[in-house]
Amino acid sequence: MRIEVVTLFPELIREALRHGVLGRAIERGIVAVGCEDPRAYTHDVHRTVDDRPYGGGPGMVLKPEPVSAAIDAASARLPGAPRVYLSAQGVPFTQALAKELSTLPGLILVAGRYEGLDERVIESRIDREISVGDYVLSGGEFAALCVIDALARLKPGVLGDERSSVEESFDRGLLDWPHYTRPVEFEGRTVPEVLQGGHHADIQRWRTKQAVGRTWLRRPDLIAKRSLPADAAKLLEEFLAEREGEEHG
Repeated sequence: MRIEVVTLFPELIREALRHGVLGRAIERGIVAVGCEDPRAYTHDVHRTVDDRPYGGGPGMVLKPEPVSAAIDAASARLPGAPRVYLSAQGVPFTQALAKELSTLPGLILVAGRYEGLDERVIESRIDREISVGDYVLSGGEFAALCVIDALARLKPGVLGDERSSVEESFDRGLLDWPHYTRPVEFEGRTVPEVLQGGHHADIQRWRTKQAVGRTWLRRPDLIAKRSLPADAAKLLEEFLAEREGEEHG
Protein backbone atom coordinates (compact mmCIF):
# COMPACT_ATOMS: atom_id res chain seq x y z
CA MET A 1 0.00 0.00 0.00
CA ARG A 2 1.30 3.46 -0.91
CA ILE A 3 0.29 6.54 1.08
CA GLU A 4 1.18 10.14 0.27
CA VAL A 5 0.84 12.83 2.95
CA VAL A 6 0.49 16.47 1.95
CA THR A 7 1.97 18.32 4.92
CA LEU A 8 3.88 21.44 5.93
CA PHE A 9 5.90 19.28 8.33
CA PRO A 10 7.21 16.28 6.39
CA GLU A 11 9.96 15.62 8.96
CA LEU A 12 7.34 15.16 11.67
CA ILE A 13 5.74 12.40 9.60
CA ARG A 14 9.06 10.79 8.62
CA GLU A 15 10.36 10.73 12.18
CA ALA A 16 7.19 9.13 13.55
CA LEU A 17 7.31 6.46 10.84
CA ARG A 18 10.74 5.29 11.95
CA HIS A 19 9.46 3.52 15.05
CA GLY A 20 7.48 0.46 16.15
CA VAL A 21 4.96 -1.35 13.99
CA LEU A 22 4.95 1.36 11.31
CA GLY A 23 8.72 1.38 11.04
CA ARG A 24 8.83 -2.39 10.59
CA ALA A 25 6.02 -2.31 8.00
CA ILE A 26 7.94 0.25 5.96
CA GLU A 27 11.23 -1.65 6.28
CA ARG A 28 9.52 -4.78 4.97
CA GLY A 29 8.03 -2.91 2.04
CA ILE A 30 4.45 -3.68 3.09
CA VAL A 31 3.57 0.00 3.40
CA ALA A 32 5.29 2.94 1.71
CA VAL A 33 4.73 6.54 2.82
CA GLY A 34 5.83 9.66 0.97
CA CYS A 35 5.38 13.35 1.79
CA GLU A 36 4.61 16.39 -0.33
CA ASP A 37 5.28 19.84 1.16
CA PRO A 38 3.18 22.75 -0.18
CA ARG A 39 6.09 25.08 0.59
CA ALA A 40 7.90 23.55 -2.38
CA TYR A 41 5.27 25.15 -4.62
CA THR A 42 5.54 28.73 -3.36
CA HIS A 43 7.18 31.49 -5.41
CA ASP A 44 8.13 34.14 -2.86
CA VAL A 45 11.24 34.48 -0.73
CA HIS A 46 9.32 33.75 2.47
CA ARG A 47 7.69 30.60 1.03
CA THR A 48 4.28 31.85 2.17
CA VAL A 49 1.58 29.19 2.46
CA ASP A 50 -1.10 31.05 4.46
CA ASP A 51 -3.00 34.33 4.46
CA ARG A 52 -5.69 36.16 6.42
CA PRO A 53 -9.27 34.89 6.02
CA TYR A 54 -11.74 36.85 3.94
CA GLY A 55 -14.43 38.26 6.20
CA GLY A 56 -12.05 38.75 9.10
CA GLY A 57 -11.60 36.68 12.21
CA PRO A 58 -8.69 35.02 14.00
CA GLY A 59 -6.12 32.68 12.50
CA MET A 60 -4.82 32.12 9.01
CA VAL A 61 -6.03 30.00 6.08
CA LEU A 62 -3.81 27.86 3.85
CA LYS A 63 -3.49 29.43 0.41
CA PRO A 64 -5.09 27.44 -2.42
CA GLU A 65 -2.21 27.62 -4.94
CA PRO A 66 0.58 25.77 -3.07
CA VAL A 67 -1.75 23.24 -1.45
CA SER A 68 -3.44 22.42 -4.75
CA ALA A 69 -0.07 22.00 -6.45
CA ALA A 70 1.12 19.66 -3.70
CA ILE A 71 -2.04 17.55 -3.95
CA ASP A 72 -1.65 17.39 -7.72
CA ALA A 73 1.95 16.22 -7.36
CA ALA A 74 0.93 13.49 -4.94
CA SER A 75 -1.93 12.47 -7.24
CA ALA A 76 0.48 12.21 -10.17
CA ARG A 77 2.42 9.57 -8.23
CA LEU A 78 -0.77 7.78 -7.18
CA PRO A 79 -3.25 8.14 -10.07
CA GLY A 80 -6.81 7.49 -8.99
CA ALA A 81 -6.02 7.30 -5.27
CA PRO A 82 -8.70 8.89 -3.04
CA ARG A 83 -7.71 12.27 -1.65
CA VAL A 84 -8.66 12.50 2.03
CA TYR A 85 -8.61 15.68 4.08
CA LEU A 86 -8.18 15.21 7.85
CA SER A 87 -10.87 17.57 9.08
CA ALA A 88 -13.11 18.18 12.08
CA GLN A 89 -15.98 18.32 9.60
CA GLY A 90 -15.27 14.81 8.32
CA VAL A 91 -16.99 11.51 8.99
CA PRO A 92 -15.72 9.70 12.10
CA PHE A 93 -12.74 7.43 11.55
CA THR A 94 -13.78 3.95 12.70
CA GLN A 95 -12.34 0.46 12.50
CA ALA A 96 -14.84 -0.31 9.73
CA LEU A 97 -13.58 2.66 7.72
CA ALA A 98 -9.98 1.62 8.41
CA LYS A 99 -10.75 -1.82 6.95
CA GLU A 100 -12.29 -0.22 3.87
CA LEU A 101 -9.33 2.08 3.26
CA SER A 102 -6.76 -0.65 3.95
CA THR A 103 -7.91 -2.53 0.85
CA LEU A 104 -6.89 0.36 -1.42
CA PRO A 105 -3.56 0.25 -3.26
CA GLY A 106 -3.03 3.96 -2.64
CA LEU A 107 -4.28 6.85 -0.51
CA ILE A 108 -3.52 10.57 -0.29
CA LEU A 109 -3.89 12.23 3.12
CA VAL A 110 -4.02 16.02 3.31
CA ALA A 111 -3.01 17.47 6.67
CA GLY A 112 -4.35 20.94 7.31
CA ARG A 113 -2.89 23.65 9.55
CA TYR A 114 -4.05 26.95 11.05
CA GLU A 115 -7.75 27.47 10.23
CA GLY A 116 -7.63 24.83 7.51
CA LEU A 117 -7.82 24.70 3.73
CA ASP A 118 -9.34 27.25 1.42
CA GLU A 119 -12.79 25.82 0.64
CA ARG A 120 -12.07 25.89 -3.09
CA VAL A 121 -9.33 23.31 -2.60
CA ILE A 122 -11.76 21.03 -0.78
CA GLU A 123 -14.32 21.45 -3.57
CA SER A 124 -11.88 20.74 -6.39
CA ARG A 125 -9.38 18.26 -4.97
CA ILE A 126 -10.76 16.44 -1.93
CA ASP A 127 -12.79 13.25 -2.31
CA ARG A 128 -13.73 12.77 1.35
CA GLU A 129 -13.11 14.27 4.77
CA ILE A 130 -12.32 12.20 7.85
CA SER A 131 -12.23 13.18 11.52
CA VAL A 132 -10.30 11.22 14.15
CA GLY A 133 -12.36 12.64 17.02
CA ASP A 134 -14.36 15.51 18.44
CA TYR A 135 -11.42 17.60 19.61
CA VAL A 136 -9.06 20.18 18.17
CA LEU A 137 -5.48 19.43 17.06
CA SER A 138 -2.76 21.87 16.05
CA GLY A 139 -2.56 20.19 12.66
CA GLY A 140 -3.65 17.22 10.62
CA GLU A 141 -0.29 15.45 10.84
CA PHE A 142 -1.18 13.64 14.04
CA ALA A 143 -4.54 12.63 12.61
CA ALA A 144 -2.80 11.37 9.45
CA LEU A 145 -0.44 9.27 11.56
CA CYS A 146 -3.44 7.76 13.39
CA VAL A 147 -4.95 6.76 10.06
CA ILE A 148 -1.67 5.36 8.70
CA ASP A 149 -1.10 3.31 11.84
CA ALA A 150 -4.64 1.89 11.81
CA LEU A 151 -4.37 0.91 8.14
CA ALA A 152 -0.88 -0.60 8.43
CA ARG A 153 -1.94 -2.90 11.26
CA LEU A 154 -4.51 -4.46 8.95
CA LYS A 155 -2.03 -5.40 6.25
CA PRO A 156 -0.86 -9.05 6.28
CA GLY A 157 2.66 -9.46 7.63
CA VAL A 158 2.74 -6.24 9.66
CA LEU A 159 1.88 -7.68 13.08
CA GLY A 160 3.83 -10.51 14.65
CA ASP A 161 0.65 -12.52 15.25
CA GLU A 162 -2.07 -12.11 12.63
CA ARG A 163 -4.70 -12.79 15.29
CA SER A 164 -3.86 -9.44 16.89
CA SER A 165 -5.68 -7.43 14.24
CA VAL A 166 -8.73 -9.72 14.48
CA GLU A 167 -9.05 -9.74 18.26
CA GLU A 168 -8.50 -6.04 18.89
CA SER A 169 -10.87 -3.51 20.41
CA PHE A 170 -13.66 -2.31 18.09
CA ASP A 171 -13.08 -5.11 15.58
CA ARG A 172 -16.08 -6.91 17.11
CA GLY A 173 -17.83 -3.65 17.93
CA LEU A 174 -16.77 -4.05 21.57
CA LEU A 175 -14.01 -2.76 23.82
CA ASP A 176 -11.17 -5.10 24.68
CA TRP A 177 -11.08 -7.46 27.65
CA PRO A 178 -8.53 -7.03 30.50
CA HIS A 179 -5.03 -8.36 29.86
CA TYR A 180 -2.57 -9.88 32.36
CA THR A 181 0.96 -11.24 32.37
CA ARG A 182 3.44 -12.54 34.93
CA PRO A 183 3.77 -12.38 37.90
CA VAL A 184 0.56 -14.03 39.10
CA GLU A 185 0.35 -11.62 42.05
CA PHE A 186 1.24 -7.94 42.00
CA GLU A 187 0.63 -5.59 44.94
CA GLY A 188 -1.96 -7.96 46.33
CA ARG A 189 -3.87 -8.26 43.06
CA THR A 190 -4.03 -11.69 41.45
CA VAL A 191 -4.54 -12.80 37.86
CA PRO A 192 -8.08 -14.29 37.53
CA GLU A 193 -7.97 -18.05 38.07
CA VAL A 194 -9.73 -18.80 34.79
CA LEU A 195 -6.76 -17.37 32.89
CA GLN A 196 -4.35 -19.56 34.81
CA GLY A 197 -6.23 -22.80 34.12
CA GLY A 198 -5.46 -23.22 30.44
CA HIS A 199 -9.02 -24.22 29.49
CA HIS A 200 -9.44 -22.38 26.19
CA ALA A 201 -13.24 -22.44 26.05
CA ASP A 202 -13.52 -21.07 29.59
CA ILE A 203 -10.92 -18.41 28.84
CA GLN A 204 -12.71 -17.27 25.69
CA ARG A 205 -16.04 -17.16 27.52
CA TRP A 206 -14.50 -15.04 30.30
CA ARG A 207 -12.88 -12.69 27.80
CA THR A 208 -16.09 -12.19 25.87
CA LYS A 209 -18.00 -11.55 29.09
CA GLN A 210 -15.45 -8.94 30.17
CA ALA A 211 -15.49 -7.28 26.75
CA VAL A 212 -19.29 -7.04 26.70
CA GLY A 213 -19.41 -5.84 30.30
CA ARG A 214 -16.66 -3.28 29.89
CA THR A 215 -18.35 -1.91 26.77
CA TRP A 216 -21.66 -1.64 28.63
CA LEU A 217 -20.00 0.31 31.45
CA ARG A 218 -17.67 2.54 29.46
CA ARG A 219 -19.12 2.88 25.95
CA PRO A 220 -22.82 1.98 26.08
CA ASP A 221 -23.24 3.84 22.79
CA LEU A 222 -21.42 1.02 21.02
CA ILE A 223 -23.93 -1.53 22.27
CA ALA A 224 -26.83 0.79 21.51
CA LYS A 225 -25.76 0.76 17.85
CA ARG A 226 -26.07 -3.01 17.54
CA SER A 227 -28.24 -5.73 18.99
CA LEU A 228 -26.23 -8.19 21.05
CA PRO A 229 -26.49 -11.87 20.09
CA ALA A 230 -28.34 -14.00 22.63
CA ASP A 231 -25.16 -15.56 24.01
CA ALA A 232 -23.49 -12.15 24.44
CA ALA A 233 -26.61 -10.74 26.11
CA LYS A 234 -26.55 -13.65 28.57
CA LEU A 235 -22.90 -12.98 29.34
CA LEU A 236 -23.72 -9.31 29.96
CA GLU A 237 -26.41 -10.34 32.46
CA GLU A 238 -23.86 -12.54 34.24
CA PHE A 239 -21.29 -9.75 34.26
CA LEU A 240 -23.71 -7.24 35.77
CA ALA A 241 -24.93 -9.77 38.36
CA GLU A 242 -21.35 -10.57 39.38
CA ARG A 243 -20.50 -6.87 39.58
CA GLU A 244 -23.53 -6.16 41.75
CA GLY A 245 -22.53 -9.07 44.01
CA GLU A 246 -19.01 -7.67 44.40
CA GLU A 247 -20.33 -4.22 45.24
CA HIS A 248 -22.66 -5.58 47.93
CA GLY A 249 -20.28 -8.26 49.12
